[in-house]
Amino acid sequence: MKTIFIVIGKTTDKRIEQLTDEYIGRIAHYMPFEMLVIPELRNAKSLSQEQQKEQESELLKKVFQTGDYIVLLDEHGKERRSIDFAQWMQKRMAASPRRLLFVVGGPYGFSPQIHKMAQEEISLSQMTFSHQMIRLLFVEQVYRAMTILNGEPYHHE
Repeated sequence: MKTIFIVIGKTTDKRIEQLTDEYIGRIAHYMPFEMLVIPELRNAKSLSQEQQKEQESELLKKVFQTGDYIVLLDEHGKERRSIDFAQWMQKRMAASPRRLLFVVGGPYGFSPQIHKMAQEEISLSQMTFSHQMIRLLFVEQVYRAMTILNGEPYHHE
């Protein structure tokens, strides 16, 4: 199973980008993992929120394939503790979908169409984080989950 973390737009803060890349490298020791960056919309400021969500959904749908297990990172999704997320990851990996996709939407979230296509929605917190920070936080949690599942001393409870 391949795990793909899909985000919209490049990271402009090089420090966040470096740390994110570091965790992605660490995750690769445990499982096939990549971050796919979908280019930002052009002239987004001239579009309404709904138009932006619809155009972003068209870009996302081009990436989705039959058999993908799609998980949206959304503020209204289910929150989990790190250990619970690790157990959830283990179940997902055992279920062997062809690809496990984690998706971060644009600044206004996802269109209703993308919500319908997803199998699950996960929230990392009730707080709101920048789209750049959420990338780092998420990949750190995936790395943490892998260390928990492998009994390594990274996570302390």
